[in-house]
Amino acid sequence: MAIKVRDYEVRLTRTKEERKQVRQLRYEVFCIEENASATEEQKNLGEEYDAYDTYADYMAVFHENKIVGAYRIIDRDAAEKMDGFYTENEFNLSKIKKVRGNIAEMSRACVSKDYRENGLVIRLLWAGLCEYIVKRKIVLLFGVPSFVGTNPAQSAQALSYLYYNCLAPYHLRATVMKENLDPSINPEMTQMNILPRAFVDEAEAKKQMTPLIKGYLRLGAKFGRGVFIDKGFGTYDVFVLVQTKNVDKTFQKHFTGSENTFDDFDIKEGPLHMLAKIVMSPFTGTAKLIRSFAELFMQEDADDVEYIDKDKEETEN
Repeated sequence: MAIKVRDYEVRLTRTKEERKQVRQLRYEVFCIEENASATEEQKNLGEEYDAYDTYADYMAVFHENKIVGAYRIIDRDAAEKMDGFYTENEFNLSKIKKVRGNIAEMSRACVSKDYRENGLVIRLLWAGLCEYIVKRKIVLLFGVPSFVGTNPAQSAQALSYLYYNCLAPYHLRATVMKENLDPSINPEMTQMNILPRAFVDEAEAKKQMTPLIKGYLRLGAKFGRGVFIDKGFGTYDVFVLVQTKNVDKTFQKHFTGSENTFDDFDIKEGPLHMLAKIVMSPFTGTAKLIRSFAELFMQEDADDVEYIDKDKEETEN
């Protein structure tokens, strides 16, 4: 199903050309803007990609027939076909992979430079991601959001704050793989608790965080232990984990302005608990549930939301 708001649309890519556009956007953002390393082939094609793109899904936002925002998503089945998740190059996922049920990795999140002031694009990506969660029955989402640069000390407040306040529970905690660092990187630079707890200022920490990381925090995300310095990509990465059944209880009010959005579903516990029930129960009422999640994220744009059931269209035509 696609979700449309005026002349914007979010959905999974459907063609080779659309997938190519996603990789081209990634090249513009990561390689040109952020100076990530690229092979000669990537430079010639103007695309950013790796071996993990083979079976990955691309969630994309379209505007005027152009992709302006995207996420790469790899669920458990896709990872098995590719012999693992991308994140496993940086963090030990042994505990995560033991979880029963479907899990999915989020990576390569990017928005076109001309659309970053438009909060609608990122909200549409989140709405599309919620549709994906529902359809694939995802119980855990995880990934490695990045800070630009190779010196974690530049984000000492942010990283220390995450360490002291937001570590994932031990049984789900991923840890940095120091053995995979570039030989030129000092392993001691992977620690998150750069500052003593008493020196951490929450306001300053939030200023140092990227919009994506702050968004994850609002969802109730937890973080792994350690920072991975990706010298080739020119970033330092943290591990983020979103356990769908534990998303923060203020989630519904934060995104909709109302605590009664889901009254029609007779759900008393709140949207986070509802999401857990959806993923752990037999799946029914797909379209209605997806509409609810889209409206949850669209806020003031909710009146302009349209829903296009691609499967139904193809059957009717």
